[in-house]
Amino acid sequence: MLRRLFRRKPGLQGPETVPQVDVQRYCGTWYEIAAIPMRQESGCSDTKAEYTLDRKSGRVIVRNSCRRRGKSASIRATAVPVPGSGNAKLVVTFFRFIKADYWVVGLAEDYSWALVSNPERSRCWVLSRTPYLDDGSYAMLLEQLRRKGIDTSQLVRTSHG
Repeated sequence: MLRRLFRRKPGLQGPETVPQVDVQRYCGTWYEIAAIPMRQESGCSDTKAEYTLDRKSGRVIVRNSCRRRGKSASIRATAVPVPGSGNAKLVVTFFRFIKADYWVVGLAEDYSWALVSNPERSRCWVLSRTPYLDDGSYAMLLEQLRRKGIDTSQLVRTSHG
């Protein structure tokens, strides 16, 4: 039986997503600039996610990695776009039985940054194609998240060496 990592509340609207995501362009490496941390991410730095499209299945292969106590740590997952979402909503599956919602709520036209959350707004990631984002750009992205109803005071900046 599959278990949802974050249970959806009945009738929950969730933040508005972008209208369309080109999965091919979204694939590649994303660096975590900030996140609402989860217990399993404790002590991580140099956090990044690598997305690869499996053309046969249409799934996206996800490899999240970080440095923890001087060692590399990683986890693999698969992501499948939700039909009718313009590929902006994905269901990510870890260990074949744990599912999590991954909603793209902000995306640069050139795919240089992305904002990701879940329906409950309890998870959030600020992602960039580079490990560093200037303060002005970061402030602008935080404002976008606030307009989506996401509590940005919970975000923690990610350290990159």
